Parts: sequence; C-alpha cells; structure tokens
Amino acid sequence: MRIAVLKERAPGESRVAITPETVKKFAALGATVAVEEGAGITASIPDEAYREAGAEVVPVPKAVEGADIVLAVQAPDVMVLAGAKPGAWVAATFDPFREKDRVEAYAKGGFEALSMEFMPRITRAQSMDVLSSQSNLAGYKAVLTAANEYGRAFPMMMTAAGTVQAAKVFVMGVGVAGLQAIATAKRLGAQVSATDVRSATKEQIQSLGAKPIFVENVEGIEGEGSGGYATEMSEEYQKAQAELVSSHIAKQDIVITTALIPGRPAPKLISDAQIATMKQGSVIFDLAVAQGGNVEGSQPDEVVEKHGAKIVGYSNTAGHLAADASALFARNLYNFLSAFWDKDQGKPVLDEEIGDAVRLTQGGKVVNERLV
Repeated sequence: MRIAVLKERAPGESRVAITPETVKKFAALGATVAVEEGAGITASIPDEAYREAGAEVVPVPKAVEGADIVLAVQAPDVMVLAGAKPGAWVAATFDPFREKDRVEAYAKGGFEALSMEFMPRITRAQSMDVLSSQSNLAGYKAVLTAANEYGRAFPMMMTAAGTVQAAKVFVMGVGVAGLQAIATAKRLGAQVSATDVRSATKEQIQSLGAKPIFVENVEGIEGEGSGGYATEMSEEYQKAQAELVSSHIAKQDIVITTALIPGRPAPKLISDAQIATMKQGSVIFDLAVAQGGNVEGSQPDEVVEKHGAKIVGYSNTAGHLAADASALFARNLYNFLSAFWDKDQGKPVLDEEIGDAVRLTQGGKVVNERLV
C-alpha cells in the first residue's frame, strides 16, 4: 500500500496533509509513504523530518508513481495525479458543491474521490472530522486577529490612572468555531455574548460563561438541521433576529460571525446599516468570508473600513496556524484510514455508513447522492 502526499498548490495554502507523527503511524500499519519535496516547509516541517520518520522524500512524479492513496488538504488538480494506480483513492477536501468540474474530472480520471467535508457528524467519526478540527483553530485565530485590529485592551484593567473597561465581544453562530471563539475571548478577559438559531446551544453558551442572546417571542424556533448543522429559518424568525441583533450589535466592540450552511452561500447576518450603528474602532471578523461572507462588504484577506468599523476575514483562517492545523488534519486522515484498515488485505476497506457518505466518485462516475 503506497500513500503519496503532495505539496499543496492552492493559492495561500500553507498546510500539509501528513506529519512525521502520522508517517510513522502509517508505516506501522505496513504502508509505504512518499512525500513530495518541500511539502511541509510552510507548515514548519523540513524534508529531513519526514525522512527520519521513514518517508521517501522525492519529486512529485516519483511520489505519485504507483500510489494507491493520495492524501491532500485541498484536492489536487487531476493532472498532478498522473502515474497513480487506476482507481487510486484521493482523500482531501473537495468543496464538492462549488467545485463540480473538479469532481467530474476525478470521475473521468478514474479516481475514487473521498471528500473529508462529507464526513458524517456521528460519534465514531468525530476523530476524522476535518471541518471540526480546522474550525476549532479558526475560531481561536479569529479572536486573536480581531484583538490585534482592535485599538484597545480586552480585559478590564484597574490602574492608578483609572479603570480600562473590558471589551464587549459578540459571537454569531455557536458551532465548533463559535464555541472556541467564546472560550478564547473569555480567556482574554472580554465580556462575551453569543447567539445561534439552534436553541440547544443556549446551555453551551452559558457553560462557557457567556450571555446567550436569543429570540424569545417567536414560536416554534428550532434551527437544527441534519448532522447538527444549522438550517435556514423562517422569514418571521429572520426579521425578529435582525431586530434583536441590531439593538445588541450597536453596543459591541468586537463581533465574530461563523455561520455556514453546507452547499449554500453563507447567510448574511450583518448589513451595512447595522455596521453604521457600531462604535468607532469596532472590529468584525467574518469567518465565512470565503463562502460569500456573513457581513455585507467583507472581502477575503483584506481589512475593509466602513462607518469607522473594521471588517476582517481570511480566505483560509486555519492556514494562519499552519503547523497545528496540519497536525490535526493529518491525524484526522490517519484516524479515517486506520479505522478501516484490514490487516489481511493490507489496505483500508470502507463501510457503507462512512464510505458512502464521503465517496464522491467511483468507477468513472459521480456516485454521491448529495451530488447526483
């Protein structure tokens, strides 16, 4: 079983899909690992570290040649995979809803595309869930970046010259990224509040010491969709939430937005009119900016100033913590493949529940029911 890992080629991608730790673990299963030269440099992993762990470090054609499985953070162009075995697996993030041409190309190329974003939100797959591991770091980085852009201190400080008031932080969307953002802002000493369309998150917000901000006057609210993701809400709810958020946002110093719905553009949470009500020097970090953004006017990798407020957002937030993000992503991939490793066959054999959920292409066709 030959596993190949390539240098990431997407613009701005600093992560890598394998670390020396997981090279050793794959070798213990009996696999041979080939890593493209320079693949880990941007994640602070030199080629020598891979060699010491037992990997071959070679140019890309040699790395791919005869590969049974290719691991990547972002799925590589099919042209790069020339020389891999027919029907080789490629386990990576594919952005399947927006990158349909790439999925079709994988089908035509005869590869089995395994989309890590489609990992089901079930207990036994938690350790394989790249969206959760990367969102955790993204939520942390969002608060640090916002704190850096904010021209004041986060915690209350009582000094001989007087008191510095604590910053007020509002987190919109309480998934994995939102919960980490709440925890990080609390650790930095801010006054934190948060909201979500899923009523079940109220207890989670309170458990982290933050104040829940929820619409209470609209009946029948439950925004929990399949797999624990949020769903789009009724017009009545959206209107009530907009009014509540508008009054709350005007009092905040920092707002972190994290709302994403799989397969759809990011929902708009903050309008230009709402930004205009915020204090001078306020900061909004839009974690969904790469999917169209939660904030009107946000731009990937730019600081946009509107009405005296700064709007920030990275197209790849986890990539700004490349070493840790790579370590977690690599473990997710190892946990995924090792869970299905058949010792007799010397390779992983996927089951229906997880295999059918993540498999996009097989036998020259697009086979995933979410895409067909």
